[in-house]
Amino acid sequence: MAEVLVVVENGIKKVTLEMLTIARGLGEVSAVVFGEADTAKLGEYGAAKVYVASGDDVEGYLVAPKAAVLAGLVREKQPAAVLLASTQEGKEIAGRLAVKLDNGLLTDAVEVAADGTATQVVFAGSGIVKSKVTRGLPIVTIRPNSVTPSPAPADAAVSSLDVTVSDSDKLTKVVERVVEQKGSRPELTEASIVVSGGRGVGNADNFKLVEELADLLGGAVGASRAAVDSGYYPHQFQVGQTGKTVSPQLYVALGISGAIQHRAGMQTSKTIVAVNKDAEAPIFELADYGVVGDLFKVVPQAADEIRKRK
Repeated sequence: MAEVLVVVENGIKKVTLEMLTIARGLGEVSAVVFGEADTAKLGEYGAAKVYVASGDDVEGYLVAPKAAVLAGLVREKQPAAVLLASTQEGKEIAGRLAVKLDNGLLTDAVEVAADGTATQVVFAGSGIVKSKVTRGLPIVTIRPNSVTPSPAPADAAVSSLDVTVSDSDKLTKVVERVVEQKGSRPELTEASIVVSGGRGVGNADNFKLVEELADLLGGAVGASRAAVDSGYYPHQFQVGQTGKTVSPQLYVALGISGAIQHRAGMQTSKTIVAVNKDAEAPIFELADYGVVGDLFKVVPQAADEIRKRK
C-alpha cells in the first residue's frame, strides 16, 4: 500500500487530526513534521511513519525550504497523495510543491475519495464540486473543520530526513519570532462553542457582551465581516468566506444578519442559535433556534440564567 504524506504545520492542531483521518482512506499514513511535534499523538490517529525535518535550514527561513524538502521526499517515496492544511502556510507550501513537481493542485477540499477525487464547497457554500488532479499525484489542501477526527492507534516509526536545500530556497530569512499572547479562550477554529457578533452589536465596546457570553459558555469569540470592517473586532476573529471556517457543536450569532458570505464559514455547525431584532434576517433560515429581539436585553438575561446554573 502506497504512503499518504500528511504535512504537520506548526504543531498538532485539529486540522492535523482531520487530515490523518482522511488519509487513512487513501493509503498508509505518514506524517511529515518540520521541527517538533508529538509523535505519540500522530501515531494515535493513524500515522505509521513520521518523517522529521529539523535544523536551521528549515526552521530559520520561510516556507520555500519546507517545499523543497517535501518535494525530495515525494520523489523518493512516490506517495499516493499529499495532504496539507488549507491555511496560509499550508497553501503556500502546496503551491510551491506543485510547481517543483510540475503537478496538479486542489485547494480547500472537505473530502478526498480513495481514487483521489476531492470534494470542494464553492460559491459561499451554494455548490459542491468534485475535482481530480490530472497531472501527477493528488496534492490537496484540506479545509479545517471538514471531518470529525477519529483515532486509529498505530506504532509510529520515526525517521529523520536529510535537509538539503539550495540557496534559492533561502532568500527570505526569519529574523524574529514573537509569540502571540493567548488568553483562556479556545482557538476559534478548534472551539466546540463559538459566540459571534455582527453589525448589530453596534460598536467595539459592546463586544464585551459577546465576550462575556463566550466566557460563560467556555467558548471562543467570532465576528462577522461587517463587524470586522467596522472596526468592532480584530480581523483574525472573522468567520466567513474571507475569514475562518468553524464547525462547533454550538454557534451563537448575535446581531448577525446571515449574509451568504458569513454562512459559508459556519453553516456546518451542529446547533445554531441566532438573536436578531429583524424577524426577516436570513440567519433565521439557518438557525436551529431563533430569538427575535434586542440582543442587549436577550444576552444579559441568558448570561444571568447561565450563572444561576453554574
